[in-house]
Order: sequence, then C-alpha cells, then structure tokens
Amino acid sequence: GNALCGFVVEKGDFDWKSDKFPILSKPCDSYHGIDFASVFGKDGPVAEMFGVKGQKGLAFTVGCRALGLRDCGPCASPFNAFLISMGMETLPLRMAKHCQNALEVAEFLKAHPNVASVSYAGLKDSKYNELANKYCPKGASGLFTFSCTGGFEDAKKVVNAVEMISLVANLGDTRTLIAHPASMMHSQLTEEQQIAAGADPSVLRMSIGIEDAQDIINDLKQALER
Repeated sequence: GNALCGFVVEKGDFDWKSDKFPILSKPCDSYHGIDFASVFGKDGPVAEMFGVKGQKGLAFTVGCRALGLRDCGPCASPFNAFLISMGMETLPLRMAKHCQNALEVAEFLKAHPNVASVSYAGLKDSKYNELANKYCPKGASGLFTFSCTGGFEDAKKVVNAVEMISLVANLGDTRTLIAHPASMMHSQLTEEQQIAAGADPSVLRMSIGIEDAQDIINDLKQALER
C-alpha cells in the first residue's frame, strides 16, 4: 500500500453518560468543563439542533477530534487523504480482480501433484464455501493457504524459487505475495504451536494480486517443479 489511514464511524445511539466512560461523561478541564456526552450525545442540545434528539449523537466523534487529534495528531496529510480517496474509489474493481485471480490460482494449486491441500473458501469443495457464498457472494477474497507435499523444506524451496511473486509478510497488495509462516512470522513457535495456529511447516500463505492470473500460475508452477 502507499498510504495507511483509519476511519471513525459512530452509529450515534450509544449512551456515553456512564462512569465507565469518564473521558466523555465527566467535565473536561481542557475545554472549560464541557461534558462531551451531555452536550454532544443523543439527548444533548447539539442533537436537538440537528433534529435528532433521542436518536443520534456524536459524542464519541467529537471526543476523538477534540482529544485524540490534539494529543496524538492522527490526521492524514492532504496527499495521503488523496491517495486513500483514490484507492477507495477503485476498490470494487480491484477486489473483483483479487477474487477472480485467487479462485483461478487456488484451482490450479488444488490440481497440482506437489500440493497436498488448499484452504480457500472460494473452492466448491471447501467446508466454508456455503458461508462464503452467503456472506461474500462477490468473491472469497484474495487470501488463502496451501500445503506442500514435501513439508517444511519443500515449502521453503517454493518461496525462494518464485520470481514474479514477492516473498514478504504483507497482505492485500495489488501485487501477489507469498509467505512461509513456519520460517517467518511463526518461526519462534514450536512445531506443535505452529500446527495449533494453522501454520504447520508445510503451509504457505498467498495474498493474490491483480496481475494476469496466468502469470501468477506460471510462476508458482515453475517454483513447485524445481
């Protein structure tokens, strides 16, 4: 990715006027004793001004801006905001390609003799396929794992043999990424712990990008057959 950002989305109907949330429900000395929950909450004067009293408020949002922004400065620069906006506008197109490519690559791997198993909800024989079709009818994402028949050593050979695919631990890039959890992110665990975490020594994790699917397949094919 080229920029990282987050959003605060407040539903507005939560009652923050509780001792559990003193930052919002108690007077704030920094703002002349204002009580964010009472002033900006769903039962406050601001909600009344907008005609939504008793229904919607923005106490949490205002608190984030007045306190969080002041203390931590979590405000995107104009250029980062532009990059994120542009990324959001093209997200549906990219996700469609991620999902389409992932399914094609998973089907290829499932049929390859050097692959023991593929865990991808988009495959028809996956135990999660019904749920994927229910909750993600447009595609089961671009992320999945597969196991090599030769175990730990074969898995390491594959990640070291790919040429177009990048060997990194990132996720969700427009470029296809591969990782070997047992020798990377989970290398400090025992083999028993790795297996319990779903990252046994033979498992490789794929984050499928938006390149031509055949190019991804060709790279994996040559890596698996070296």
